[in-house]
Amino acid sequence: MTFMKKFLGATAVLALSAGAALADPAIIFDLGGKFDKSFNESAFGGATRWAEETGGTFAEVELQSDAQREQALRRFAEAGNNPIVMAGFAFGTALGEVAGDYPDTKFVIIDMVVDAPNVRSVVFNEHEGSYLVGMLAGMASKSGTVGFIGGMDIPLIRKFGCGYAQGVLAANPDAKVVANMTGTTPAAWNDPVKGSELTLAQISQGADVVYAAAGGTGVGVLQTAADSNILSIGVDANQNYLHPGQVLTSMLKRVDNAVYEAMTAGPDVVTGINVMGVANEGVGWALDDNNRSLITPEMEAAVTAAAAAIADGSLVVHDYTSDETCPALTF
Repeated sequence: MTFMKKFLGATAVLALSAGAALADPAIIFDLGGKFDKSFNESAFGGATRWAEETGGTFAEVELQSDAQREQALRRFAEAGNNPIVMAGFAFGTALGEVAGDYPDTKFVIIDMVVDAPNVRSVVFNEHEGSYLVGMLAGMASKSGTVGFIGGMDIPLIRKFGCGYAQGVLAANPDAKVVANMTGTTPAAWNDPVKGSELTLAQISQGADVVYAAAGGTGVGVLQTAADSNILSIGVDANQNYLHPGQVLTSMLKRVDNAVYEAMTAGPDVVTGINVMGVANEGVGWALDDNNRSLITPEMEAAVTAAAAAIADGSLVVHDYTSDETCPALTF
């Protein structure tokens, strides 16, 4: 059974259950909750897989506000949890304050680099996976216009959009890519109503395939696309099952593997920067019974070839975070 630690009330006090093993790993989910059907849920899946395979237990907490980040880290470190995994870039500042105070505790942060000797920073080449699903969008679109809806307007999400647009144009140089961001605050990750509104706006501009890189907000994008009889593209976790036959594919960001590997290593987890991309199956695209009818042999062959080229370095996808330019898309 999963060992739980939860915040109680507005004061955000952590309740510590008796009987926890000293070195149990812990995971802190970002705003939006562990059942967001996207990033957090993928992280939860990795922790759950580790627990089921090993019989181990892990501590967990779902944040209710940004103010709880540092407190959660300190409470878990004081309790002896090791390693402590954080799902999301927004933990960077808090971890920078906390890591040095607990030199014997290993910390694992996903989507951010924190330079400390006891920190493992896991980052992903999201632009590579987004390129692959962009190719599929470009080949599947009948109107020649496709959409991108991001969550919080930050370089990380622009990285998704830029790679996607490059892939679209590689498949169809005459295609048009329209893009919107949901917002500029963390609330942008959990606003399915806004996601729906933006989807309808893009449909009005002719989009017939829309890619959502917006956490829980993307649920609204995928639902509205299905209701409007256009195709959508999921993100992070495999979201094909949410609307079988109407989700073209999902850009897989293997956050689950990052969490699983960290918990498997335990206190011996290797620190430093770990990059997960197409070459080491850290990102990719989803093909299953839910979307098989949408992917032609020609589409599959083209994307498979592109993935191989990315993996061997003969195809380089532009990384927005390297210079904050996007030749293929204007935000």
